[in-house]
Amino acid sequence: MKNKDKSKKLRVGYTTGVHTSFAFKSALDTFLATKVISFSKTNKMENDDLDVTKGCEIIVTISDDKSLLEISAIEHKPYLLTNVNSTCEVYAGNGVGVVTKKGLKPPKDYCAINPKPLSVLQELFEKVNIDTKKLFCTVSVTNGVEIAKQTANAKVGVLGGISILGTTGFVKPVSASAYIDSIEEELHYAQANNFDTLIFTLGNTAQKNALEHYETSKNTYIIEIGNFIYDAILLAVKNGFKDIQLWLGIAKCVKVAQGCKNTHNRFGGIDFVEVQKDVKIDIKECLTIKAVRQSLGEDVIDFDNMMNQKAQEQLKIWFDKDIKVKIW
Repeated sequence: MKNKDKSKKLRVGYTTGVHTSFAFKSALDTFLATKVISFSKTNKMENDDLDVTKGCEIIVTISDDKSLLEISAIEHKPYLLTNVNSTCEVYAGNGVGVVTKKGLKPPKDYCAINPKPLSVLQELFEKVNIDTKKLFCTVSVTNGVEIAKQTANAKVGVLGGISILGTTGFVKPVSASAYIDSIEEELHYAQANNFDTLIFTLGNTAQKNALEHYETSKNTYIIEIGNFIYDAILLAVKNGFKDIQLWLGIAKCVKVAQGCKNTHNRFGGIDFVEVQKDVKIDIKECLTIKAVRQSLGEDVIDFDNMMNQKAQEQLKIWFDKDIKVKIW
């Protein structure tokens, strides 16, 4: 299988945190000029990342009258921005989540705005001279509740919408930084809540089987990691997890065995020349691992076990750690 054209320049985007800061500054400037309730909208720009929040509309509203704001119905505390003359309380509006469990970067009982975006809002607020002693602010996302259903927010206790994320400010193409950020959030949650065993799953079948197998376990936490095998395991190792398991289909297992750190097709396909070395039959007519397995007959079990062992050996090379691989 040929790789996609790597000469195409991929688009870098900004995080939800950066877009929130854009809207915050615009709304703040408008309030300073008019002294009436002010709001500013921005749409998260398109990029070549795998990001469910692309194109979402972020709205920041600022007022000196809290009653005029539409604050999330989920009870939470405000963040407090300060400058020489005034303060600004920041709340979750409609479509922005509220943290209801410990273990995430934003503290429990506050809106789901990560520390870096929040620090940028503080910096912006410090630079203005306001004679109004107390301001109130909401950060909202249009259709944020629906968008959040495509994330792990509810699983880790972020309710009512999406999170406002960002570390560097940029969404890097292909790296799917937003997805990896969400994996890291789940790892922090698992760590804070004393889960000993991590199960990483790549697809729906593995996820379903893992959930059925471990649904009553209080020590095991299951995270869907998409194709980001290397990134997810590296984060887990860095965060000190000892028992890490990888549940995946046989085709993805073969890719890991062949040294693929990311198993998405855009990074290349399976090398069937290498697969041929591991089987006794001629597979030149086989275009998929499924076809290879169907051709193997009774030897298919040996093939699966071999790929499993090779995948575990590759993971040992990458991380110097024994990581169990389970094929579904």
